[in-house]
Amino acid sequence: MMTRLLNLTRTQKRAMLFAIDICLVPVALLTAIFLQFGQVQVLEWFVNEWAFCITLMMIAAGASTALGIFRIRLKSFDRSAVGKIMVFSALMGLASLTLASLAGIWMPMRFHLTFAMAFFMLCAGSRFVMLEILLAAYRKNGHVSSVLIYGAGKTGMQLASALKSHPDIIPIGFVDDNAALKDQIIAGLPVYHGGQLDEAIAETRPDRVVIAMPSAPRQSVAKIERRLEQTNTNVHVLPSFAQLVGQEQIKDPLDVAHGVFLGREDLRSNIDIGCDEYANRVVMVSGAGGSIGSELSRQIIRCAPSKIVLFEQSELALYDIELELAESAARNGITLVPVLGSVVEPELVRGVLTEHKVDVILHAAAYKHVPLVEKNPIAGLSNNVLGTQNLAVQAREAGVGRFVLVSTDKAVRPANIMGASKRFAEMLIQDQASRATQTVFSIVRFGNVLGSSGSVVPLFQDQVARGGPVTLTHDSVTRYFMTVQEAAQLVLTAGSLAEGGEVFVLDMGKPVPVRKLAEQVIEASGYTVRNHQNPEGDIEIVITGLRAGEKMHEELTISAGRTTTKHEKIFSAREDCLSEIELASALRAMRDAIAANDVEAAEETVHRWIDGYKPRIKNVQ
Repeated sequence: MMTRLLNLTRTQKRAMLFAIDICLVPVALLTAIFLQFGQVQVLEWFVNEWAFCITLMMIAAGASTALGIFRIRLKSFDRSAVGKIMVFSALMGLASLTLASLAGIWMPMRFHLTFAMAFFMLCAGSRFVMLEILLAAYRKNGHVSSVLIYGAGKTGMQLASALKSHPDIIPIGFVDDNAALKDQIIAGLPVYHGGQLDEAIAETRPDRVVIAMPSAPRQSVAKIERRLEQTNTNVHVLPSFAQLVGQEQIKDPLDVAHGVFLGREDLRSNIDIGCDEYANRVVMVSGAGGSIGSELSRQIIRCAPSKIVLFEQSELALYDIELELAESAARNGITLVPVLGSVVEPELVRGVLTEHKVDVILHAAAYKHVPLVEKNPIAGLSNNVLGTQNLAVQAREAGVGRFVLVSTDKAVRPANIMGASKRFAEMLIQDQASRATQTVFSIVRFGNVLGSSGSVVPLFQDQVARGGPVTLTHDSVTRYFMTVQEAAQLVLTAGSLAEGGEVFVLDMGKPVPVRKLAEQVIEASGYTVRNHQNPEGDIEIVITGLRAGEKMHEELTISAGRTTTKHEKIFSAREDCLSEIELASALRAMRDAIAANDVEAAEETVHRWIDGYKPRIKNVQ
């Protein structure tokens, strides 16, 4: 029966409500007569005045249609709907008085008032009853989500009232930090004190908790979120009214400018990217959809090359960067060529270089996430080593003018496979530089890039956004940091300064303690650090221990000597590398290990030829 009612069309449901309202007219009249004259007069009055009743029912039909009473949905039955029914009932009382006067039927004034009140109570009451039956039917036929509301103030009560008419959500109680509200009943729901949060969760077992405290400080809300997340409960936060109407911006930790974490002056204004080497030339950016590659692609447009070849193996990343640059490239008369593929594919690389007559290659394609490459060493070595070798060889054979390898400080005496793969790639470029006659090969090495994928800052910001804690591998870890804009400018400048075989580094000041960086991220996001000195702080920093292959401190150069360039903040280093015979032997061993998917052989090859690297098995011992 209930299923059949739930499946009625909206028109059928409206017709049913309309009929019920009309049928309530004689019921209200019976009630008024009984209260006015007693039980004896009821049947006698109806027999004598049946025409009065029929006419009043017809008037009710007209009034209901005019006011749209039957169009009010049961699930939307609120204060405004009650007001409409009150007006409807008052009109019916006035109609009763007028009709009785016209028909010469004497009835005292209080009869008509009683009739109007009885009709109102019957109409409103019947709808409340039907609403509860409807909600019960919905909840019986589907999953109902129970909600515990944190905050028993005005917003919390309004939320509870709204949810009571929702078919799929049911409020089950409040939690509030106000001790005066403890054990009270508000809006028909029990109130638990904030100190009883665990008890309230255990007793009510809600599917989710909604924090309805829009005027509370963000720090207080963050503390509550953190406590609730420890109970493995889904948490939702209601925004304030000012946030909803746009008068107050919700501060997102990701909006904090990365430059504030450098601990030094931003060097972008001091670096001339040497556009003369790129103007009217064909520039290819490998890894064009990555953090560095995409920024290189953006900045190279300012140098007005004739064509930019966007080389990327991720379809989504390639789509995004091409879409982003299309308008500015067209405006500057630059042709964009998206190429989907990997640098380890010789035929593809050779075809692209030949077809588009590439003049400059900015090689940013690499697997750079240390933990992931540590778990997937063959993939990392294949892409970073063999991919670089393939691209470099094809570039030399195609007569490309300049080739710049984007490297990392983790390549200096590497402690992990990613760093070792980049040092191997550096040596391959150094070898090509020693033999090339047309192509100028160079290397750019820099530290962590703020905001890039895999960088520690986005990780910290994400942890802060979720209420903490912020995880730190060691209290004394330090790193060099630069912005992605600085990194791209350094690469472009190196490409213009290179004469062949150099390793360019940026003077990035002193290395930054990562703990200090974590504290800055927390404070820049509007929170305070929770520690022994400040136990009431918002976000805690937790030490997790050094990860496999992670170093305490990074270096920028292998050799001690660095020479200046015409840019005072950019230095050049000439570092030792393997001989041509040694490198050929190392590369052959690496190819064999990768072809056989032999991790131990690959690691032993890296250990033999890369200064500072030790296989992970030996590290464990």
